[in-house]
Amino acid sequence: MTQVVVVIGGGNLSTRAAELVDDDALVIAADSGLDHAVAAGLTPTVLVGDLDSISAAGTMWAYAHEVHTERHPESKDATDTELALAYAAAAGRDHLLVLGAVGDRFDHLLGTLSALGSPALSTFGSVRAQLGDTEIHAVHPARSITVHPPSGTVFSLLALHGPCRGVSITGARWPLTDADLVPSSTIGVSNESVDAVHVSTREGVLTVVIP
Repeated sequence: MTQVVVVIGGGNLSTRAAELVDDDALVIAADSGLDHAVAAGLTPTVLVGDLDSISAAGTMWAYAHEVHTERHPESKDATDTELALAYAAAAGRDHLLVLGAVGDRFDHLLGTLSALGSPALSTFGSVRAQLGDTEIHAVHPARSITVHPPSGTVFSLLALHGPCRGVSITGARWPLTDADLVPSSTIGVSNESVDAVHVSTREGVLTVVIP
């Protein structure tokens, strides 16, 4: 299994973020994500974005470490995060991990969650984000995840990207079998783990949130 990691801006990474990164992972920084990656002990080899928020020290670090840089104009139609995810999708790795903070820009947070549902990411075996202390999985069509939170851990399922059909959950206080979820429904909010939680969806991109 091979992993690609995208580190985004918005704030410092959680203390456990670096523990989720494989030794041989390809680490991509989205603009000021490079500053946060280096601060967490990670070594990005790719820098993507318009570079309007990376620090001067971060820019010098990238130069000194010969980081491959894909610079985009400030006037563009995609966020730095989306551009970095597109780069990651083309990298040919098996699993995607996005690291960042919740930050103080709710619109940026929503943009990140939206970008995780891009069809371009459906080639990954798994799509996970760790935003601060919150764990997020984007389960693409015909995919599944299994997580192992302590018993009683709260988690939620949301159809943020459109209707999801054939949703099933096991290992939860309120299991589901072949259910349909729509974006306006909160039926999947505030479930609880009782064992290893297995989640799958037949159609649509399902977002799993472990706060």
